[in-house]
Amino acid sequence: MNLSDRVYLVTGAAGGIGAGIAEALVEAGGSVALGDLDLDSTEAAARAIDPSGKRTPAVRCDVRSDAGVAEAIAATVAQFGRLDGVVNNAGVIEMNEARHATGEAWARELDINVTGAFRVCQAALEHLTTSDQAAIVNVASNCGKVGFPNMAGYNASKAAVINLTRSLATEWAPLGINVNAVCPGAVDTPMLARVADWLADHQGGDPEDILAGMALPQIGRKIAPIEVGRVVAFLLSADAIIIRGQAINVDAGETPY
Repeated sequence: MNLSDRVYLVTGAAGGIGAGIAEALVEAGGSVALGDLDLDSTEAAARAIDPSGKRTPAVRCDVRSDAGVAEAIAATVAQFGRLDGVVNNAGVIEMNEARHATGEAWARELDINVTGAFRVCQAALEHLTTSDQAAIVNVASNCGKVGFPNMAGYNASKAAVINLTRSLATEWAPLGINVNAVCPGAVDTPMLARVADWLADHQGGDPEDILAGMALPQIGRKIAPIEVGRVVAFLLSADAIIIRGQAINVDAGETPY
């Protein structure tokens, strides 16, 4: 697997899975623009991956805005002169019982998690069609297949990302663009810690104990962000050319389909 001379934009890259993906792409030889709303945190993540900054520029990217997405892509192309792929990782979760969920929270999850990913794909299209190894990876979740309690909006949004992936893979294959998704579960990130905090506040228990209980039985621990990133790196590479429109579980065996 070799991503040398390839250029990617990763959204939601200031930390967590996004930063792990960026690190894995650089590890495989690629250059990566790290996109996020918090530019200070994004710059810190970028420098941690490549202290020189030459292969990991930080760009402000608001996936809720057509203009914000266009600016992030333009900044990436201006830096490197090309764009070979995007990774749609930006996402939010609004924990709540379905009966208490607000319309505002529901709309926010779908706008960022689904529509935001589609905005990035659309805006990147003209640049991807000029690449000889164009690929898109959308970060969905095993929540999009299982449907866990207290996160109906998140579950629905990630199921939509899975189907968006299938749709784009079919429609854009003639354009030379490969599209896949990954479905992580129990990755060791601040988002997972916030889920544990919510569960402790609403159902009782110690959040640290709840978080520790999220370790995956087959490996006896949570997943590291870079481990998800290495699967993403493979899906962006020419080695994955026959894997198309798939939603690949990266949850240590928790989801059997």
